[in-house]
Amino acid sequence: MKTYQGSEIRNVAVVGHAQSGKTTLVAAMLHAAKMTPTQGRVEDGSAVTAYDEEEVARGLTMQNAVAFAEWQGVKINLLDTPGFHMFTHEARAALLPVESAIIVVNAQNGVEPVTERVWRYAEEAAVPRIVLVNQMDHPKAGGGAGLNALIDDIHERWGRNCVPVQLPIVDAQGFHGVVDLVTMQAYTYTPGGDGRGKVSAEIPAALAADAKARHEALVELVAEGKDELMEEFFEKGTIPEDHLIAALHEAIREDRIFPVLFSSGLADMALDHLLDFLKVYAPAPVERAPMTVTVPSAQTVPAETGEAPSASVRAVSDKEPVAAVVFKTMSDPFAGRISFFKVVSGVVKNDATLENYTRRGQEKLSHLSVMQGRKAIEVPELHAGDIGAVAKLRDTLTGDTLGQKSAEIQVELPSIPEPAMTYAIEPKSRADEDKLAPAIHKLMEEDLLIRFFRDPQTNEFLIAGAGQPHIEAIVSRLKKRYHAEVTLKAPKVPYRETIRGKADAQGRHKKQTGGHGQFGDCKIKMEPMSRGAGFEFVNDIFGGSIPKGFIPAVEKGIVESAARGYLAGYPVVDFRVILYDGSYHEVDSNELSFKMAGRIAFRKCMEQAKPCLLEPIMKVEIESPDDFAGTLMGDLNGRRGRVQGMETKGRTTVISAEVPMAEMLTYGTQLTSMTQGKGSYRMEVDHYDIVPQPVAEKILANAKRPVEEEEE
Repeated sequence: MKTYQGSEIRNVAVVGHAQSGKTTLVAAMLHAAKMTPTQGRVEDGSAVTAYDEEEVARGLTMQNAVAFAEWQGVKINLLDTPGFHMFTHEARAALLPVESAIIVVNAQNGVEPVTERVWRYAEEAAVPRIVLVNQMDHPKAGGGAGLNALIDDIHERWGRNCVPVQLPIVDAQGFHGVVDLVTMQAYTYTPGGDGRGKVSAEIPAALAADAKARHEALVELVAEGKDELMEEFFEKGTIPEDHLIAALHEAIREDRIFPVLFSSGLADMALDHLLDFLKVYAPAPVERAPMTVTVPSAQTVPAETGEAPSASVRAVSDKEPVAAVVFKTMSDPFAGRISFFKVVSGVVKNDATLENYTRRGQEKLSHLSVMQGRKAIEVPELHAGDIGAVAKLRDTLTGDTLGQKSAEIQVELPSIPEPAMTYAIEPKSRADEDKLAPAIHKLMEEDLLIRFFRDPQTNEFLIAGAGQPHIEAIVSRLKKRYHAEVTLKAPKVPYRETIRGKADAQGRHKKQTGGHGQFGDCKIKMEPMSRGAGFEFVNDIFGGSIPKGFIPAVEKGIVESAARGYLAGYPVVDFRVILYDGSYHEVDSNELSFKMAGRIAFRKCMEQAKPCLLEPIMKVEIESPDDFAGTLMGDLNGRRGRVQGMETKGRTTVISAEVPMAEMLTYGTQLTSMTQGKGSYRMEVDHYDIVPQPVAEKILANAKRPVEEEEE
């Protein structure tokens, strides 16, 4: 395969809402570029970027996938991304290694919630955006008033800088092609063809006036802010085609114009024009601003100055030292762990040995490749700005930076959100238990959002992910890939217990069994502390009524008893114990006796101190279209939630609330139902609060009371 220079590369992320046709679009572009003999289809798993067995089974993209098209001397690297709201962190991660993003808009539904979200991500990452209205072959798509309404909606959301550079050719028989508003040529297509059109200088009569008006609007917008272009525009009434192409390329690169195009991936229409557009107008890696990096020497700032570590930049150039950042890891049953990387600078050669700056080890890059879906195509070298992959690196994981030892840098990946939902998992057999941890850790290398841990309070294995479909997919992969079967259960809510009043009690443990007996006696006071304060033990013994050596035993007895709980077996927290008096026996007293005395005193105090249950309160952020805000607010009130605020972002409402964890265990499924799949949420434990009495009574009725200690 040919080796491409940085100026001959276009790195493009394909992002948008679920069901906007991104994977089909990528498959159609590859077919139009003659990279595949037939157009792959999502339904049968033949689409190049839909190779994961879970994604094919669910008809849903869950992880980024990489493919490339060679088109007229240019290599276009395409990153296909998920559009389902639970997996938008993948789309955000895909914006790191690219220089432009195609924002795919469904022609039937227009701009949807995830479309707006990925637009914001691209805006934050300063990635140039190309708006592509896809599925134009659908009967509900179309031109005329429908097109004008869609363009008006895009302007309202993202500004007038979103300007059509094409007009769709639509008549009673449907979508036939596009008019290029730069060259003023028409491209017409045969549905179900190879994606390549017939070029004609003759624009359909029905579109001639509209095309002329929109061409002039485009020229005027391109000329804005450029004195020499404005002079030329006023002098000639237009801008020559070659000047317009160069100026539009510059405006797109500088984020001043966001072009709007039209296509149909499923019907193979306007795809050659899209590839042409990317070749001519999408910025090459070497054209973009140098990549922001952190240099270790810049981190060694004296602590007393209080200055933050300073960032540096690395130019995307072959002349710079070699550096590459790993932005994705894939587990392949045959090839093992495959690391996808962006060449930040320099030229990476096959069999090169690079330093892993993150983990302080060396890695040999054997069988350097570019990926076409899951198929690896070996290459001798990759130049600055290109995207490649290598299998079986020893220690390297997603987020690591590799390069020359003498020129160390660190590239930061976008932050990963916290998981929204947690489930308890239980291995079905002992054999499954043995396989579980290694298998999950392999999946965690591939998907950074997965968390796996054991709850110290409930002793359950917990797995956390983006939502129910995400966790179900993890369980399915465990079974299919690693033959580890588990049962999913809703996790136990980690309740706690505390006190609301003060108490004073004596704990006396005395046992005579022949020979040495057991004797311990202590007096304690107990009082509540502020929420989150934990436990405090105060030794207020004077005069040696309890020898110093036995005082830690009293504390240990109280701590052990508190861990077992009093009301329902949940740990007791946020209280202070003051040990102020006691007595001992010269012969019969020992550590065990005073530990037992501490337990007895603790239990007697709990009887007096108004014990109550605490529950975890989650900080929840819900994002959904404005239409569903009222329904969501009413639902949160029914869940004992307290709404903290509302914020509007375009036509999306973001609701912040505090809701008990017990009410949020199945929220993901219900939110999908309430918002027709258009809402998303994230949550984390914020604090603990007292459980209302009616709810507490139900919890206590189903709970096991701790076994009472034996006492005299």
